[in-house]
Amino acid sequence: MKSNHLLIIFLLFSAFGFAQKKDIAGTVKERSTGLPLYGVNISEKNSGNTVSTDFDGKFLLKGFTPGSTLVFSYVGYKTQEYKTTADVSRVDILLDDEAKALNEVVVIGYGNVKKKQVTGAVSVVSSKTIETLRPVKIEQALQGTVAGVNVTTVGGAPGADISVRIRGISTNGENRPIAIIDGYQGDISTLNPGDIESLTVLKDAQAAIYGTIGANGIILVTTKSGKRNSKAKISFNSSTGIQESSRILPTLSATEYALLLNESYANGGRSLPYPNVSGLGEGTNWQKEIFNPAPIINYDMSISGGSDKISYAVSASHLSQEGIIGRDKSGFERNTARISLGADVTDKLKLKTNAIYTIQSRKTINDNGLGSVLFNALNVPSTQSPYDNNGDFTLVPSTAGLGIEIINPLAQIENTYNEYELKKLNGNIGLDYKFSNAFVLSGALGFNTQNGQGKTFAKQISYGGKVFDVNRSSVTQSSQFDNNYSLDIYGTYSKKFGEHNVVGTLGTTVFKEFGNGLYATGFDVPYNSWDFADISLANGLPTTAPNASYVYDERRLSYFARVQYDFKGKYLLSAMLRRDSSTKFGPNNRVGFFPSMTAGWIVSDEAFFGGNEGIVNFLKLRGSYGVLGNDQIPNNGYVSQLNGEATYVFNNTITPGLAAGQIPNPNLKWEEAQKFDVGLDLKMFNNKINIVADYFIDTRADLLIPNIPVSGILGTAAPGASAPTINAGTVKNSGVEFAIDYKNTFSNKLTLSLGYNVTFIQNEVTEVNNGTGFIEGGSFGVGQPAPSRMQVGKPIGYFFGYKTNGIFQNQAEVDAAPSQVALGAEAQAGDIRYVDINGDGVINTSDRTDIGSPIAAATMGFNLQLDYHNFDFVAYTFASVGNDMVRNYERTLTDVNRLDYVLDRWTGEGTSNSVPRVTTSATSNNVFSDYFVEDASFVRIQNIQLGYSIDPTYFSKEGISKFRVYMGVNNLYTFTKYKGYDPGASNGAPIGGGIDYGFYPIPRTYLLGLNVNF
Repeated sequence: MKSNHLLIIFLLFSAFGFAQKKDIAGTVKERSTGLPLYGVNISEKNSGNTVSTDFDGKFLLKGFTPGSTLVFSYVGYKTQEYKTTADVSRVDILLDDEAKALNEVVVIGYGNVKKKQVTGAVSVVSSKTIETLRPVKIEQALQGTVAGVNVTTVGGAPGADISVRIRGISTNGENRPIAIIDGYQGDISTLNPGDIESLTVLKDAQAAIYGTIGANGIILVTTKSGKRNSKAKISFNSSTGIQESSRILPTLSATEYALLLNESYANGGRSLPYPNVSGLGEGTNWQKEIFNPAPIINYDMSISGGSDKISYAVSASHLSQEGIIGRDKSGFERNTARISLGADVTDKLKLKTNAIYTIQSRKTINDNGLGSVLFNALNVPSTQSPYDNNGDFTLVPSTAGLGIEIINPLAQIENTYNEYELKKLNGNIGLDYKFSNAFVLSGALGFNTQNGQGKTFAKQISYGGKVFDVNRSSVTQSSQFDNNYSLDIYGTYSKKFGEHNVVGTLGTTVFKEFGNGLYATGFDVPYNSWDFADISLANGLPTTAPNASYVYDERRLSYFARVQYDFKGKYLLSAMLRRDSSTKFGPNNRVGFFPSMTAGWIVSDEAFFGGNEGIVNFLKLRGSYGVLGNDQIPNNGYVSQLNGEATYVFNNTITPGLAAGQIPNPNLKWEEAQKFDVGLDLKMFNNKINIVADYFIDTRADLLIPNIPVSGILGTAAPGASAPTINAGTVKNSGVEFAIDYKNTFSNKLTLSLGYNVTFIQNEVTEVNNGTGFIEGGSFGVGQPAPSRMQVGKPIGYFFGYKTNGIFQNQAEVDAAPSQVALGAEAQAGDIRYVDINGDGVINTSDRTDIGSPIAAATMGFNLQLDYHNFDFVAYTFASVGNDMVRNYERTLTDVNRLDYVLDRWTGEGTSNSVPRVTTSATSNNVFSDYFVEDASFVRIQNIQLGYSIDPTYFSKEGISKFRVYMGVNNLYTFTKYKGYDPGASNGAPIGGGIDYGFYPIPRTYLLGLNVNF
């Protein structure tokens, strides 16, 4: 009987409990404008019951418990809580704008700070921007979106390297910034862009907390994680597209080529090679032969959510990209899998972990340099057919007029065999223990481990006496195993004393990187076939040592401290100090100290400012100064290794061996950057306009200068020996950054966002103490001096050659000018006239001078976004002004094809003052001069996209909260006067990077995509 009573009581309480479950509806609007907000997250606290607002700001939350608390959250707005009652069935909420996310948290390394109180030059790229741009590699999302950051590619080949430069080129060595992924040092090029929550760029002394690795700037990567108290959210994104060449250079047709060649031979006093040009027609356009439309496919899926104690996120992605040159011989594929987990182990102990697994594979063709596929496509005569009567590839004649390095590019592609695969696992695991409300102890272990394997097959083949002929087949295989890990332990103390706020951070970091690699070559591959290209099968005896290897083990031990202080929330101060000791540096300079300080003043919070209701709503002045380091130098650079060549006599027999290589320098140390910055942050007109401006000076001292002259007694002239590398150079970058954004939502559901940023940079080398006063780099033509230099008083990597002054129009002008015979031949009418710089009456090497710089005077980005009802449109553009580039993709031989600008050549007095005559006789027209240096300024429409989101109410039964389709074009068009394929490309070298050997063009890509959220 008692049990029956208990059952009745239980049923009554259950029925009462179920009866209390209710539905609640309402709207969410912006308080300042009264406009509805789409996508606001409404969650019932501690239950996981969630819903989002529709396009009209409406929502319906089913099955909530009266008396519970509803949480309304939306990016850029203050989170608001609402306590329900038993009789409520509808609620209208007004959210307050947080002044464009001034109160959002910005990651600054080993901690974070409200955006309002950031005192350094810090820029953030959100996941929304990344999702709009849909970059193949995440670095591309920084181009045009962040002031002071310039992104260049080696070319448009699938998987090509990307160079990121923050505030210019500062060193003759490595200029790439270091990436910190969720707290550990990593490589962002292998990440799936869809996994990124934000990119935070530290450009000034704010990065000093990272000591010896911060001189080139720091990119902090925050990956996506799940949200507490939310149901599982499934997101699927897919896009497919077709790539095509964005540019085809105007080369001569067969008829034009034959007529020009006849003229050239006639001017050289030789018989005509084409007595009859009729019937030649257009001939072969070799670029159209090698360019082909190529597909690109990208999709990813993620699942995220969480309970009161746990948050999780799981994702996977696939990218497949074929090359517009080479078909199956050129391609890139990336597959990633990622898991992120956060958990409250106890009320005081929190766990967070993240792991990413990546598999990348890539096939490449020769795409940049003398003899590249594009180089050949531009230089092979259009009179030649791709195939002979038997269907075989034609051979380019090995004549003096065509040289020995120009071959049929189709045959070159066909006989290219290589593949490379990279497998990488990286991630971290961290613990936070809260001793009190004021003190938290954090520890994190980050790791990267990767294995790369490559194989290249050289097929035995003859191209008719060319340098590409392979007399003996071979296969080269490689394996690299590279690892690093970091252990960070630091404590954070936060305390408020009246109107004084103090945050102190003290910690230590242990970083270790180690690895090894092996390269081996086997000869005489069975059946001369890629199918049998394996060292185990290639048993031919080598004629030279076929093996090579490397091994390294470097470590860094660091201690760091930072104090952040503010008074009344408007007077801001931060001071940092880091001590690093590293095995990369010489024993006399293992330890370095890197101090910095930043400060800010929120002027708009002062009483005299009159509040934030006027035209100016927010004004902050800030400044910073600090010393940072760059440890990206070669491993073991301060010691001498047995990598020199030597021969020894044993028993009257000459025996090859090894000898000491470079002369050691125990005083070698890191490069040091002294960074100064002053800036302001300004918001106006009800926070609709946001302005950020900075003036900076970055002085990089103690650059690593190689080949320092030493006494011959030390034996630096021996084979394999070299002079030491010392710290003996200085480069200064100074400039201004300015960014302005405008955003407004109009009453007709139209939202407009405009963004513009510009960076002006002046680069100057102030010291090169290597005995000669300059460092050379790059190459031009065949057998000519290096065209680029690093020299005091000039921009780093400037072009050093002859300045021209038009074309000689007649013999009288030739006779009146200084002799040019020292350049290779005496001038004649129709030849280029060079300037006698030193005024000694003769043109020779002493007259070489500054003829251009690859460094842009200004870079800028302009971005537009429109949202109207269910439609959205975006456009991103980037511009570079004042950068020069060397045209070096044309072979200076008599019988090669030409670009059609030669049709404007000099043919007699008054016919041209810019393009010289054509001739087979010797001239000095091909020496490196400003004739080959072009203005490479450009404006590029990087991305346009039009999307349509279907009203989610149509899919409410299916549980779909977002269904968006879009179409877009990447790299739509580039406006430039530069004659080559890509005025923005670079091989990444600080000295010689602005030389175009035939850069693989960045493809124009047409995309169709789908975004679905459940």
